[in-house]
Amino acid sequence: MKEVEILSLGPFYAPAFALMEQEFTVHKLWQAKDPAGLIAEVGARIRGIQAMHANKTDAKLMDALPKLEIISCFGVGVDGVDLEAARKRGLIVTNTPEVLNECVADLALGLTLATIRRISLGDRYVRAGSWLKGPLPFTHSMGGKIMGILGYGRIGKAIAKRAEAFGMRIVYHGRKPQADVAHKYYADLTEMARDCDVLVAICPGGAATRHIVNAEVMQALGPEGTLINVARGSVVDEQALVQALSDGSLGAAGLDVFESEPKVPEALFAMDQVVLQPHVASATHETRMAMGVLTADNLRAHFAGRPVLTPVA
Repeated sequence: MKEVEILSLGPFYAPAFALMEQEFTVHKLWQAKDPAGLIAEVGARIRGIQAMHANKTDAKLMDALPKLEIISCFGVGVDGVDLEAARKRGLIVTNTPEVLNECVADLALGLTLATIRRISLGDRYVRAGSWLKGPLPFTHSMGGKIMGILGYGRIGKAIAKRAEAFGMRIVYHGRKPQADVAHKYYADLTEMARDCDVLVAICPGGAATRHIVNAEVMQALGPEGTLINVARGSVVDEQALVQALSDGSLGAAGLDVFESEPKVPEALFAMDQVVLQPHVASATHETRMAMGVLTADNLRAHFAGRPVLTPVA
């Protein structure tokens, strides 16, 4: 399939990227000194796009690629793709669901445990020699706590399974209640926050969920509450989060994503009740390889005349 030319908008896991390059002619926009010039040069021959979640894949770019047939996204999120523009042009859009569920759920529970039990603080406490002066203050247990999950999809369910193993009770919020789910559903996010001890955000990003976790939700979660975000930075009002953590109206937070990453509000750095991660929920060798292979497999299937494996509705 080397005759098929693909425009890569962003790099992914190198061994998997190399497999894609073996099969297709890949033009790397992210390496181009003159991106516009590269598009002008090869745009008329491009039949597929490989994109990352943060890459802007809008109508202007689609119009510059008249032979475009498919946009294959590395990751679950497709918030960078103008889906309506793609639909109007009859383009196929794919992503990489399922293969990262377990990894993201692992980190979500790791953040929950690390935040509630102050594991990072304990590590710093020992390294600084503070233990010689006295014991670390008591923390809280996870067992018996209520975890509210914002976005009860595949990953949300994987998080729930792990949390239940720690003795936590599960409730959830989404657009509508789900059939065959025993956990309590909340139609109102603020009401759920008021009733739970830990709020985990794992909903899609985009305009529909921007700042859905706002000052009111954090106030409802309260001074003993913990916010975990493994979704997108945009779903949390970051300014309100910093304020709530600063004045104590929110107890703690474990964060893997941020609004303007890799820029993180410096006010968070000095907060002992906050655990920070550099957007690594799916960042294991095994998961990134599986994501990369699936990204290429969707392209391979399409250009071989077969249905793609994981189309975005």
